[in-house]
Amino acid sequence: MGIPPRVLTVAGSDSGGGAGIQADLKTMLALGVHGMSVLTAVTAQNSRGVQGAWELPAEAVRAQFRSVVDDIGVQAVKTGMLASAELVETVAGLLAGVDAPVVVDPVGVSKHGDALLAASALDAVRTKLLPTATVATPNLDEVAWLTGVRVRTESDLRRAADAVLSHGPRWALIKGGHLAGDAVDLLTDGTEEHWLRAVRHDNRHTHGTGCTLASAIAARLAQGRSVPEAVADAKDYVTGAIAAGFPLGGGIGPVDHGWRFRNH
Repeated sequence: MGIPPRVLTVAGSDSGGGAGIQADLKTMLALGVHGMSVLTAVTAQNSRGVQGAWELPAEAVRAQFRSVVDDIGVQAVKTGMLASAELVETVAGLLAGVDAPVVVDPVGVSKHGDALLAASALDAVRTKLLPTATVATPNLDEVAWLTGVRVRTESDLRRAADAVLSHGPRWALIKGGHLAGDAVDLLTDGTEEHWLRAVRHDNRHTHGTGCTLASAIAARLAQGRSVPEAVADAKDYVTGAIAAGFPLGGGIGPVDHGWRFRNH
């Protein structure tokens, strides 16, 4: 039996299982890669929101990363919740030494509006983390937070992408899921553009969509796909996961990471 491609997620834990490290590893399993993890923070989290968050020491993050990369190796890395400026800088420094695609999901707030990154870390994300990214995957709130550009219509997505690209990622995927109408995203490297559209499902159980999309992109990049191919396939996977999302608890339920298994 061949060894599957190895993908590392550097992110926080979601105790409710819908987002964060848990969503990343489920996505990687579903897409046929071996998922590994560097835990950056622990959250007390459920369908209603985040009740508490505790970041790990930079030393612990560095040790986890080195343990995995130096022994097992990686074909792609995905970053999510990094909590503080110190952890952003630590992770960015580690990524600078990795010869593999990097997908940066610049997580700032949870689906429920809870802060997952200190305001003081914003400059480190712009100047240290984004330049390491093969693909950066901000949603519209994160675009505004990082660049000051506010997207109100589909025509604003180009301006948002240019602003994100100015901070150094090779590609920007601007997720337009918060706009009205179809779910439209723009992927661009500043030269070529790929517009990705999907029917918007009438489903409020969308917890973990950002983590899932970034992890799916990383999985496909690890399998040798080009960035446009990886992003298009990841969009299809997430669209299906949203359609199959289910209620848990009294708030917003998760997407269904295993929807393809059940459909077969």
